[in-house]
Formats: sequence, structure tokens, C-alpha cells
Amino acid sequence: MAPSVKAHLIRGAFYLLLLVSVSTIPFAFGQWQARGQRTLTFGERVAYQRAIEEVYWRHRIWPKERPDPKPSLDAVMSETQLEKKVTDYLRNSQALEDYWQRPITADQLQAEMDRMAQHTKQPEVLRELFEALDNDPFIIAECLARPALAERLVSSWNAYDQKFEGELRQRAKTPKLIPVPSISYVLPVIPDGSGCMEDTWTATAGSPDGRDNHAAVWTGTEMIIWGGGAFGMNTGGKYNPSTDTWIPTSTTNAPQARYSHTAVWTGTEMIVWGGGYPGKNTGGRYNPDTDSWTATSTTNAPTARVNHAAVWTGTEMIVWGGWDSNNTFFDTGGRYNPNTDTWTATSTTTAPTGRYNLTAAWTGSEMIVWGGANQNTSFDSGGRYNPSTNTWMATSMTNVPAGRFAHTAVWTGSEMIVWGGTINYSDFFNTGGKYDPGTDTWTATSTTNAPDARATHTAVWTGAEMIVWGGYNGSHLNTGGRYNPSTNSWTASSTTSAPEGRSFHSAIWTGSEMIVWGGYNYSAGRMNTGGRYNPSTDNWINTGNSNAPDSRKGHTAVWTGSEMIVWGGAGCTSVNCLLNTGGRYIPGIDSWTATSTASAPSGRTSHTAVWTGNEMVVWGGVDDFGSALTGGKYNPGSDSWTPTSTTNAPSARSSHTAVWTGSEMIVWGGVGGNVQLDTRGSHNASPASPPTPTPTPTPLPPLNTGARYNPGTDSWIATSTTDAPTGRAGHTAVWTGSEMIVWGGTGCNLDCLLSTGGRYNPRSDSWTPTNITNAPVPRTDHTGVWSGAEMIVWGGRGSIGNAFNSGGRYNPDANSWTPTSTTNVPGVRYSHTAVWTGDEMIVWGGATPDNSNDGGRYNPSTDAWMFTTTTNAPDHRSSHSAVWTGTEMIVWGGAIEGNNGVASTGGRYCAQSGPTPTPTPRVTPRPRPTPHPRP
Repeated sequence: MAPSVKAHLIRGAFYLLLLVSVSTIPFAFGQWQARGQRTLTFGERVAYQRAIEEVYWRHRIWPKERPDPKPSLDAVMSETQLEKKVTDYLRNSQALEDYWQRPITADQLQAEMDRMAQHTKQPEVLRELFEALDNDPFIIAECLARPALAERLVSSWNAYDQKFEGELRQRAKTPKLIPVPSISYVLPVIPDGSGCMEDTWTATAGSPDGRDNHAAVWTGTEMIIWGGGAFGMNTGGKYNPSTDTWIPTSTTNAPQARYSHTAVWTGTEMIVWGGGYPGKNTGGRYNPDTDSWTATSTTNAPTARVNHAAVWTGTEMIVWGGWDSNNTFFDTGGRYNPNTDTWTATSTTTAPTGRYNLTAAWTGSEMIVWGGANQNTSFDSGGRYNPSTNTWMATSMTNVPAGRFAHTAVWTGSEMIVWGGTINYSDFFNTGGKYDPGTDTWTATSTTNAPDARATHTAVWTGAEMIVWGGYNGSHLNTGGRYNPSTNSWTASSTTSAPEGRSFHSAIWTGSEMIVWGGYNYSAGRMNTGGRYNPSTDNWINTGNSNAPDSRKGHTAVWTGSEMIVWGGAGCTSVNCLLNTGGRYIPGIDSWTATSTASAPSGRTSHTAVWTGNEMVVWGGVDDFGSALTGGKYNPGSDSWTPTSTTNAPSARSSHTAVWTGSEMIVWGGVGGNVQLDTRGSHNASPASPPTPTPTPTPLPPLNTGARYNPGTDSWIATSTTDAPTGRAGHTAVWTGSEMIVWGGTGCNLDCLLSTGGRYNPRSDSWTPTNITNAPVPRTDHTGVWSGAEMIVWGGRGSIGNAFNSGGRYNPDANSWTPTSTTNVPGVRYSHTAVWTGDEMIVWGGATPDNSNDGGRYNPSTDAWMFTTTTNAPDHRSSHSAVWTGTEMIVWGGAIEGNNGVASTGGRYCAQSGPTPTPTPRVTPRPRPTPHPRP
């Protein structure tokens, strides 16, 4: 045990007595021990929390520009703050047990420790954390795993059930100590090495990006979702409801991106096939145990198609129907045997008429298809296909439900139940029918208490009831119902805490719960949320997103040395969903923690953020009232915000720049007023709160003013405008160690782009223009990094909206430019990101003509480029964020699918080749630890 931990244990007795005296829930520590249970006193937990914080503080970046030495942890984090952290996670644990009857179990804590070890992106940091906790699996489970797991689970439950807020939160202020059964925890094995393989991507924790028209299967322990989206995706995720965690599916050898495909579960693999635009006849088999893909053969495969149906027979996948995304509707299909990787065509003799958006059910011996449509007809016909004889038999037309498509079907064990659907996305059904293949007869389902008519909903069979939920009938619905075929009766499903209404989502049955996920909603777009519905209790809980922040773009991110902090941005593709939330991502334990919103600045985008060594300072941007002159200082140690002074602050602005000098933040440029210039690719000129009727906004001229902010004194000093560059927005700025260099941007809109810049010296409060000889062509939405000797600018877009893949290196000592090579350069782009590794600049993502998720590494010493791998890279995006950790680039968030959606996902790109860079972060010596057509 670490000596300083021992020193704190003496205080533990006092904390224990204090906690007992104030707790409303008495306990007997001796009785717990007698029953074979082990616990930690409050003081012990505080001591171990301090040990954890010491590890993080050792790795915290103290910018080299700061003149003052890095202080000790005690100087920046008080005992009260440590106690609050412990109180918070004990309170969360207590709430799970007392208010939701879901106590955290020892098995869950073991699983969380295993997850941390398996998915850590900084094994060396995780080893230090384990060592600080004496490599005792019980202490690790209680003091490292429990806080992360409790916050994640409480966030999931509380997202849809606000009972923990207000009065109940007050009642839970004094948590009881947590006794746990004395079990044999196993210390997880942390991978050897750095945990980072050169030129590879690993996903950050969180649910997959929002999507619709995807596929989902249930494995028995996990829900796997894959594909979908507006243009098709080849990404997915595995959701474990017992731990409420997501793990991304590999994209190595994955099928091409697609949507409206099918998927079946074989018992060991998920097989996806078809889908996309145009339709495809390819597919893949995904093994969740090995996280690997194997392509399905195309030899004798059915014709490429989309919106078809598929079932699993126990030995084969049968696909049938669909269309070619043009005018051909298929009455053909095929049987795929994964053991032999072979296809056998289904007979077309007496097969039903070709159709799409049909349903299919497997009876144990036959596939029954029914309904669907072609360009002229919605069908009320169907057929039964027997794979043993390769023959079809028509389903009865007597008492058959009306023709329809976009309906659902389930198999009960003796009947197929179809329900809902539409004939034209204007007229919808709340009718259905039960088809008995033994007697070839139909029986209508009752409409008494049936859910509202709808289409593009989901349905699952529980073993006794069919549950339908969601869908569209002119509005997106979050209602549903349970149908009991034995009594021919409906019971409405609760809407309390139900997910937001949606269509084109997925649903699976786990054996005890229905899990719905994803889908489309007019206001929210493509969604990455879901819910778990328990029909026994008629209640809903959130599926969770590993506690990652909400999807967003136009946010900021800083790297502290141990955490990436993201904040702000827009939560949709308009400007009317500005966020004042954020999250701290710790790659060492692959975990997210939400940032406090108490006293946080107003929601905004196009703002700036810098890291000072102990605080993140955000400032400016566009909030609901227009351009802002407000900001805030966020302290991750205390999870608290302090507003920045507005006295002598620069005028309100957005699309400006900010750099950190070591003692001051310098902001400069940007545009003010209630409008934004069209410089960011997504935030066009528009009033934040338009009156009715909406007047045409007049953009204000960009600014050539700025100021220096001292967070220590909370004071502003204006920067000189003498010889300052012309006003601009959408430019870049870097700090050289003695000067701020700004360059490029736009002086009015895309017709006034600039190739000029200036060097600002804060000591003399003076400007020096940058040379324009050999400077890159005028541009905006480019990137700029400082290499230690040069400013490197690259990419961006020009006056006619054309994008660039050119750039230049500016040497301030020589006041000269050198163009960057265009050999092997990544494709043209703007609104991308760039980081400096110590010897290379890595650019990635951005708005590209082909929506590619690629990038490149530029070495200025050799003037050479190398492509970054796209294997397992995040989905294509722009207006995202990127930070450099010392070994990896972490990208997160952004606009996806051609600016049709926003992301809450990211990835870590490893770049370790080349000479070891001289680290810019400085840490103190390590002390001993202290404890598709859319309706």
C-alpha cells in the first residue's frame, strides 16, 4: 500500500464515524465483515481517489510557455473536492439500488475492469492507476470501476426517468457505504506495449453514429447494429444491455457501405446482404467473438437489390424480393449456405409477383412472404416457400388484410401476424391479420384499443405477445401496443420515459426486453438513441451511449495531458440547437465523464478554447442571442465553471481565433453581430432569434481587433490595431513562443478571401505583416499548425467554393514562404483538422467531393506526404475536432453524411513513426501516489 494512502487511512475512521452519524440508512460494519462482505470507509475511498487524481495530474500538460512551475496536486485540488467526487459516485450507486432497483453487482464491476483493460488506449497510464490502487482488484473495482460504471448507468436511466433529480437527489445527498459480497475479483491483464500500433485507428467509447434503415440482430447477449444512413455506412456497434456499453464493429474487410439491407443471426455469425443505392449483391458474415468479417460469395448470388426480405432457417439464409432501385421488382431469391459459402437460386415457379418492402417469416419449415408493393400496386397476396422441395404455394386470399407495404410481421410458433403499413405514405393502417399456414386461413386482428395507424414501425414477438412501437403516420410516433393473439386484445405500451418518436428504426427481443434503436425523426434527424422496454413492468429505460456527449459539430476540444475535453457546438444541422454541454474523455480507461453545466457559458458554436495548464478557457462564438462576448473557465479537477470578465473584453464575435501564450489567451479577428459569414460550410448568415417576418440579415464587416485575457487576474487588455491585418474571419492562428501569427480567412464572404497575415508581439503590443511572396493562394476554412520553426497552413476553400490540397510553410525568422509538396497529397478539402505531432502534421477529414474518411501525414523536413489508413477510421465528417495526445490523434464529433447529420463518435489514430519528438507538454516528476425515400 502506498505510504500516503496509509497516512489517509487514519482519517478514515473519523470519516466513517461522521458518515454513520449523518446517514439516514444505518449499517453495522462488523455485521458486514461477519457475513463475509468487504467495504471501504469513506476516508479510505477519499485517499484512493487522491491516488487516482495524482496519476492524472502527473500526466496533465503544463504548457511550456508558462513561466511558473507546475504546482502540486494539493495546490489545485482541495480535500473537499476529493470528498465530493467520492460522495457523487456513492450517491449514484445508491440511486441505482434505491430508486431503480438496479444495484451494481460484483459481476458488473469485474466486467467494467475487464473492459478498461481490453480497451485502454494508454496502457501505461492504466498500469499507473492500478499501481496507485495497490494492484488490488477489490480496490480497483470499487474506486476506479464503480465511479465510471455508476455515472454511465445513472446517465442512462436518468435520461428518460428524471426521478433522481430534485427531491430524490436531495434525499440521496448522504450516501451509505457500499458493502459488496466477498468474491474473488480477478486483476485484468493490461496489454503489453504502448497500446498504439502505427497507422491504425481505434474508436472512442460511445454508441454508433445516428442512422436509419440499418439492420439489427440479437445474439443472446448483445444487439449488433450495422449499416444504414442517408448514403450508407459500413460501420456498426455491439450493445450489451447488462453493462449498458457499446463496442464498435470492425470495418476491416467489412462489406461496402449500404442501407435498407437485411441481416440474420446464425448462432455464431451475423450475415448481412444486399441493400444500398444502387442495390448490391454482396454481403458479409460478421463474427462478434473475433470482431472479423468474411465476404459472402457472389457466385450464383441473386441479382443486386434493396428493400428485400431475409430469414434464417437454421442452416441457410433465404433472401427474396426487393428491387434494383430503378423500376425492376424481383420475384427471385436465393438460399445462402455459410458453411459452404454457396448460393442456390429459389424457384420462380408460382412465386409471388415481384415486390419490395415486403415481410417474411420463418415457420420452421417454410418462409412466408406477404404484402409489399411495386410501382403500381400494394399487394395483399403472399406465398409460402419450402426450401426442401424448392416450391412455392400461394397464401389464401380469403379474409386477407388489405394490401400494404412498410408493415411488420412476426411468427408466434403457429401463426404469422401482420400489422400496420401504408399504401402511399398518406393512408395508414391500424389493422392486421393472423395467418395460420396449417389451415391456410386468415383471422383479422382486433382494432379495439389498437395503436394508431402507422407504417415503418417495428414489431417483436415475446413468446406470448407482439409488441409494435414507433413509426410514421404524418408524425413520428413514440407510442405502441402489445397484442395478445390468444385473447385478440391490445394493451397500450407506456409512453412515460419512452424514446423520442421515430421511424425506420430497429427493434430486437432479448428474452425479457424489447430494445429499439436509431431511426429518423424530422426534428432530430438520424438518431443514435434508443430504449429498452420491459413489458412485465411496462416501463422504459435509455440504451445509453457510454456516457459520451450528445452528437454535435462546430465544438471545441483541448488535450490536458490525460483527458480530451470537448464542449459546445451545434447538436443538429441548423443553428437552433446550440449546446452548453461537454465531456471529458479519458483514453486510459476509455471512459467519458460529463462536464458540469452549473455556471457554464450559454450554448454556442464557432467559439474558441485554449488549455492553460489547469483550466480550459472558452470564449466568444454564436449563442441564441447572436455573437457573444462571454466565456468561461472550466476546471476539470473540480468540474466547475467560472465566468470570464466582460470588462474591457473584445466586442462580441464568432469565427475568430485564440492562442495561449503561457500566461494569456489572445483572441483576434472574427465577425460580430447577429450573423455569421458563410465561412464554416454550415453556419450561414441568419439571425439567431428571427422575428416574424424574417428580415434579410446584413453581415457585419469582419474585425481586426482583439484582446489578451489573463485568467489569473480575470482581466482583458486590447491588442493594438496599428499595422494590424485587415479584418477577417475563418482564418488561422498559431503561437510561436513569442508571437501570434494569423493568416488567411475572408474579409467579407467567399468573394473577399485573403492570403495576407500578421505577426503580433504581445510584449511590444505591435504587429508585423507577413510576406505575401510565394504565399499560398487566398483561402478560408484551412488549418494551421506550428512546427517549432514554421507555421504550416494547408487545405481550405477558395472564392468559387473550390477546395484546395495545397499549402505553405511560413518561416517568421526569414519572413518567407515555401510551398508544401503536392506529391501523394490527400484530396482537396476544407473544414478539416490538423495536429502537430512533433515531427509531422496530420490532417484528416473535412468536406471532400467524395465524402472520404482519409487524411495524410506531412513531414516538413522531407517535404513528403504519407496517407493515413482508412481501415477502422471514423465515418467521414467535417467541422469536427482533433487533439494530439503525444502518441495518438483523437478526432471526435462533426457533421456527417454530407452535413445531413451530426456525430457523437470519434477515433484515435496512432502515429509513432519517425524520430521521437521533443515533448511540448511538461509534467512534474512522478511522486509517490496518494490515495431513401423519406415520408
